[in-house]
Order: sequence, then C-alpha cells, then structure tokens
Amino acid sequence: MRAVIFANGEFPNPQNARDLLRPDDLIIAADGGTHHTLVAGVVPHVVIGDLDSLSPDEQARVEAAGAQVIRFSPRKDETDLELALLHAVREGATEIVILAALGGRLDQTIANLLLLALPELSGLDMRIVEGQQTAFLIHDEALIEGRPGDTVSLIPLGGDAVGVTTEGLEWPLHEDTLRFGPARGVSNVLTAERARVRVRRGSLLCVVTHASTQMGGER
Repeated sequence: MRAVIFANGEFPNPQNARDLLRPDDLIIAADGGTHHTLVAGVVPHVVIGDLDSLSPDEQARVEAAGAQVIRFSPRKDETDLELALLHAVREGATEIVILAALGGRLDQTIANLLLLALPELSGLDMRIVEGQQTAFLIHDEALIEGRPGDTVSLIPLGGDAVGVTTEGLEWPLHEDTLRFGPARGVSNVLTAERARVRVRRGSLLCVVTHASTQMGGER
C-alpha cells in the first residue's frame, strides 16, 4: 500500500499533487498539511498532529468529509510529520510519498529530510517530492530514473559513506568514500535514463532534480 503525506511546508503547485495521487492511496495530512489537501481539492483519510496549525473551519470541513482526526498534545516529542509517518507504517504502508516537506522554516526542512533515516521506516520505499525534485535515502543500492541531463546529488548522512560506486553518472565513483561535510557528491549528472548507486557502508541522501526545473549549475 502507498501512503501520501501532506506536510506543512511550501506547496506551490497543487496540480502536481493531484497528478501524483492514485485512487487507492492512503492520504494523510500532517496538521497544517490539511490546508494543502483542501487547496488541492483532496479529502485526506487521516489528519494527525497537535492541530495547532489547523483552523476550526478546516477541521470541520475535513471531518464532515469523513476524515479521521487524530489529535496529540502539543507537549510531544515527535513533529507532526513524524507522527504521520509512524501512522502510515502502522497502517501497513510499504511506500510513502511526502509532499510539501520543504521550504518555510529551515529547522523544519532539515528535520523533515532527516526523517528519511527514521529507524521505523527502514526497508520502506520512501521519498520526498517537491515539484520536479525527489529526495530519498540510499542504504545499500538504488536505481535512479530520469533523463540525461538531470542533476543527481549524493550527500552523506550521519557519517562517511564508504565504498560508493556509481553507473550512469557523468562523474563516476568507484569504491570511493564520500566524507560527511564536504560537498563532493553534489551536482552530478545523469548520462542515461537510469543510473545505479551502491554504497558498502553508510547512507546517502540522494536528490534528483529534473533538467527542466534546475535553477543553477554550480558544482
């Protein structure tokens, strides 16, 4: 089952969300992400969080449409997005797409990216989608799909990524170490419609930016 989670970050193109959704998706709104679902004309199955970003009118509208509202105390350890992710796992999701997770407050954007490494999500197909950009975590091996010219950035998380080997990228790596801190893995380029990345030890945050939306070519 696939879960699509609406977070409370920037949401510039509701049509992209509508195009991405499938009829059998489990749709979860993380607190203020409910506003994005309403803008997109989508009724969430679940609204979850402390609801401090949700207006009474918005809550009433989604409840009237049949959404389940799960309220948590504001004095909690998890962010609303983290609660939404954990709920998706409990519901049996094996694939998770997160929308509107970037932009806005820098601390929340960073925290949202780091949630890709949440231990409870290990083994799931999970990615953050922001327009034509997609971010996901690579632990062992991953296939990257796109078009020649798309940008692929490989950023170590939580320490060095050791034994990194790539196929289908303009600047190839072979059993290389990408160290935590330096930006060596940023702005590589797809040379085919598919590329493969392997890492023997560590984790890589992979960000794919499709050529039509790239805003800068600095490497």
